[in-house]
Amino acid sequence: MTLEVLRFALHGLAANKLRSGLTTLGILIGVGAVIMLVAVGNGSSQQVQKNIERLGTNTLTVMPSTSGGRGGGGGGLARLLRGGSGGAAQQTGPRAQAKNLTVDDARALADAKSAPSVKSVSPVVTASSANATYEGTAHAIQQFVGTYPAYFEASNAPVARGTYFTADDVLNGRKVVVIGNTVAEDLFGTVDPVGRQITVSGVNFTVVGVLKTKGSSGFQDADDVAIAPLPAVQQSLTGYGALNQIVVQATSPKAVDTAQSEVTGILNQRHGISGSNAADFQILNQATLQSAISSSSRTFTVLLGAVAAISLLVGGIGITNIMLVTVTERTREIGIRKAIGAPKGAILGQFLVEATVLSLLGGLLGVAAGVIGSRFTVVGVQPVIVPSSIALALGVSVAIGLFFGGYPANRAAKLRPIEALRHE
Repeated sequence: MTLEVLRFALHGLAANKLRSGLTTLGILIGVGAVIMLVAVGNGSSQQVQKNIERLGTNTLTVMPSTSGGRGGGGGGLARLLRGGSGGAAQQTGPRAQAKNLTVDDARALADAKSAPSVKSVSPVVTASSANATYEGTAHAIQQFVGTYPAYFEASNAPVARGTYFTADDVLNGRKVVVIGNTVAEDLFGTVDPVGRQITVSGVNFTVVGVLKTKGSSGFQDADDVAIAPLPAVQQSLTGYGALNQIVVQATSPKAVDTAQSEVTGILNQRHGISGSNAADFQILNQATLQSAISSSSRTFTVLLGAVAAISLLVGGIGITNIMLVTVTERTREIGIRKAIGAPKGAILGQFLVEATVLSLLGGLLGVAAGVIGSRFTVVGVQPVIVPSSIALALGVSVAIGLFFGGYPANRAAKLRPIEALRHE
């Protein structure tokens, strides 16, 4: 009996190949869209997580939260090592005047007595789009960073060739630089850059190392970077002004929150922040940011999946429409079958099987389309398939066939033989 119902169902679908194909296409698009968009959301989430992990999970980034104000500048590593003065900011009315982040601030954060949970401190200045040349070849470096040697470990930036610059290079203001892979390829091609000189804004820098490849993240190329001693960058590119940020490395991932409290306390004291005064700096906690972004990414992925699921709903409505037309067209056939003894269950089963086959076939093809599509980069994001999305999309497509095919099938099964035979 079951095989007979299946045979009649397949025969009915084959009789209208174009109609069946278009209905299947609707389900295919819906299932494929769900799988692809969830994969894009998941891939985007993983990409952001990797970008955060590149800075290390035990890293804090201190940045100014307001512009303006007066702050000390320059001084280099010598002041950081020797120590120096750093009084609180003068008060102007009910709140302290905003101060810039300075090398003296970095020195204070590196004090083991005041901040025992801090492992290293790296003051950072950044010049964007620094033009570099080598033997007639030019390249605009996206980020030219001036900092201390501890920055490489804190920001998880190991070298693939050559070496880092040293504290002695910083103390003497030597024009040495470690470059990213993109800079190396664009300026040197197949030539080994280590030991060669590049010219940046008219100043010669000697390449001492090439960083390991990190890859692109959307529109940002993490390998298009150059890192040099802080005094050399200040002298050549940025001037002896305020720092862009201070990268602080905690002694361990578990000590990050303690280190953040210590850093906050030190900077509040140095910048005269107390009571209701608003802080003129902000601290970016990588671990906290990672947790927040993970939560946001999950919401984003669910939202993408929900939007794509609308196309599945449209596909289900299409099945209802097609099956209703099919029932109308085959009313006399239904009447004849019922007149010769076909039970109500056989008629109901036939049309339910037709709707289910259409949705199942569309679902399987949609899964194949989604998996194939996930192998291509979408707007700079490499989609990552979520296995549960495949099972869910396929299951929903079959459920849609049963649900939306139920009404037309029930309508066909309830037709009275005499009325069906009279139908023109």
